[in-house]
Amino acid sequence: MKTAIAIVMTLVVAATLGCQSSSPRGGGLAQEEGFKIVVPSTDTEIKQGEIQTVAVSLQRGELFKRNVTLEIKPTKGISVDPTSAVIKGSAKPDVQLRITAPKNAALGEYRVYVKGTPETGEPTSVEFTVKVVAP
Repeated sequence: MKTAIAIVMTLVVAATLGCQSSSPRGGGLAQEEGFKIVVPSTDTEIKQGEIQTVAVSLQRGELFKRNVTLEIKPTKGISVDPTSAVIKGSAKPDVQLRITAPKNAALGEYRVYVKGTPETGEPTSVEFTVKVVAP
């Protein structure tokens, strides 16, 4: 019975979290004054020569209303657009990234690094993986 309960709880947690991961908290000292950057937690798969859109968003604490500047840097071999964005404190906390894998991109995994710096407070960062596959 304990095993069944543990399995059910694991499935509930997995369903609740979905397919996203987030950064350590940045911003203010208290949780409600901070933010996290949310990126895909599973590999984003893209075929050589194609473009894939990925959402990056901020998870804000209740009291966190500051602008956050995002810097996005991929490893060599793929490209992202935009490479920076400002998410206003009053705006929807999402940015759509266009990831491009050139036709001659080497097959394999690449990293995309996202750093968020608030107007005041501590920055935070997170990375996610892009997997380039054959068309």
